[in-house]
Amino acid sequence: MIFSHHFSGPNDVRVRMKAVGICGTDVHYLKTMRMTHYVVKEPMVIGHECAGIIEELGSEVKSLAVGDRVAVEPGMTCGRCKYCKAGRYNLCDDTKSLGLPPIHGSLANQLVHPADLCFKLPDNVNLEEGAMCEPLSVGVHACRRANINPETNVLIIGAGTIGLVTMFTARAFGSPRIVIADVDEQRLLIAKSLGADEFVKVSPSIEDLEEEVEQIKKAMGSDIDVTFDCAGFSKTMSSALNATRTGGKICLVGMGHNEMTIPLTSAVAAREVDIIGAFRYKETWPLCIELIKSGKIDVKPLITHRFGFSQKEVEEAFEVSARGGNAIKVMFNL
Repeated sequence: MIFSHHFSGPNDVRVRMKAVGICGTDVHYLKTMRMTHYVVKEPMVIGHECAGIIEELGSEVKSLAVGDRVAVEPGMTCGRCKYCKAGRYNLCDDTKSLGLPPIHGSLANQLVHPADLCFKLPDNVNLEEGAMCEPLSVGVHACRRANINPETNVLIIGAGTIGLVTMFTARAFGSPRIVIADVDEQRLLIAKSLGADEFVKVSPSIEDLEEEVEQIKKAMGSDIDVTFDCAGFSKTMSSALNATRTGGKICLVGMGHNEMTIPLTSAVAAREVDIIGAFRYKETWPLCIELIKSGKIDVKPLITHRFGFSQKEVEEAFEVSARGGNAIKVMFNL
């Protein structure tokens, strides 16, 4: 299948896709055909974590050459609204993003995309690592929003891909101590092997909240300055509000529940715990590439399964990704 999501213009490039990762949202679309207010109404190509090789340049493109290996930032924004002009283009209302209905995604042989959203990979960063810049960008944006530095002790709730890339980034930004919590012991053991200082296994039940918060605080051994909620449920946010120190911050990254019942007054009004949101990313690709190139972050252990691009393998890959278990990032090699 060959697909380009729009007609090529003078500032576009044609990229032969080589590595495409499966994200939880891809699986979600496949199962439910919708995500918040984005609804799949007709057959569409999914996928948005990708890297490939430049095959053709638009007439105005000067920054890239045919044969360059590039990581692709999937979101195309208007460039004219007040958010784009202020540099907060991730908040643009007119975003068209690969694999976000109705825009076709990157799980295809070829992609036409704006050249300024294609970032050249250095020789020591491979195409799979290039595709991993997209999930890593979520961690980078979250850690920037929360101002993670060598004085920040970090709690991460949720040990899926986003929890793990947030952990990697917090460490790269200098966080001296990181505790991670999840309901899945297998995920926690992976997180520990990849650099978490401590982990706490929690339950989905709200009844266990107080006891678990005590366990989390004990595991940290000092104040929790910033908590990243990478799940986004009532219970995870309640845990974050109770665990984070007075005057600390909570960064909500996950989007599990649309509506939550959480104890805001005691934490936010009485203890000045700030809640900040982190939506997608902006201007993260150059830093992601640099962090991988320099070895400060190694994303390779996150890629647990690899598949080719036949019908059978595509179906199998999505089944593996949906099952979870020991699968973290499932990657297509095209």
